[in-house]
Amino acid sequence: MTTPSAQQGASYVSPIAVRRAHLGDALASEWTKIRSVRSTLWTLGVLVLLMVAIGMGVAAVVASADLDTENEPALGMGFFGMLPGSICVITLGVLTMASEYGTGMIRTTLTACPSRGRVLTAKAIVFFLLVFTITTVTATLVAVAQYAMVGGPEPTASEWLRATAGAGMYVALLGLLALAVGAIIRHSAGAITIMIGLLLLPLVAALFMFTPSLKGVQEALFMYAIPSQMLALYSDAPVFAGQGPSGWEPVGILLGVTALALGGAYAAMQSRDV
Repeated sequence: MTTPSAQQGASYVSPIAVRRAHLGDALASEWTKIRSVRSTLWTLGVLVLLMVAIGMGVAAVVASADLDTENEPALGMGFFGMLPGSICVITLGVLTMASEYGTGMIRTTLTACPSRGRVLTAKAIVFFLLVFTITTVTATLVAVAQYAMVGGPEPTASEWLRATAGAGMYVALLGLLALAVGAIIRHSAGAITIMIGLLLLPLVAALFMFTPSLKGVQEALFMYAIPSQMLALYSDAPVFAGQGPSGWEPVGILLGVTALALGGAYAAMQSRDV
């Protein structure tokens, strides 16, 4: 017979198995978040719409104008839809991180998962894979349609890969850079403003550099501005007078910049209370 004192000293054992949380749990949580908010549907929906509408519009204009496209690959026209579409990805990247600070949801997130590095890693992985998949699929459909409408020289396997997977990777990395800036700034409007400035300001500034002493700076801004990098992604040779990056080099440059920004985001999250 069990005495009352023995009953009081007995410990409760939960029938639910207890285990340590891991990255897979954080990934599942972040996937639930990103697919359940309206901002994801709107931003990625507009991204697809811009890439398809502008890409098909440019191809239709070129085809109807009967321009000489024998020496110009049709895949390069994907740039015109990729550039405005990247603004949608920038916005989503910032909101994926900074919106939690604006609503206070970050406290709940860090309570459920105290490992800040795991939280940021899960957000980065889920965001990158989602944007890369959608952008690559859309870019592939647009590239096939543009080539069918315009014709021109048959693209090489490398050109097809850069115009599809390369474009998807570049846009996804740009969004990942925005996510890192959002984690550092912790303010949606401020981070979006910084990213749009980074996207457009170098080219605008270069247009007003007329003096000979600034010619080197002007050329560097023209060659390494984000829109110029996007355009260079579609070319095997540098697009600015034989200088600057080409081929896969823009992806490598953006990958390095994004890695540095993510390192800063990890350091910033570890050094703050929230």
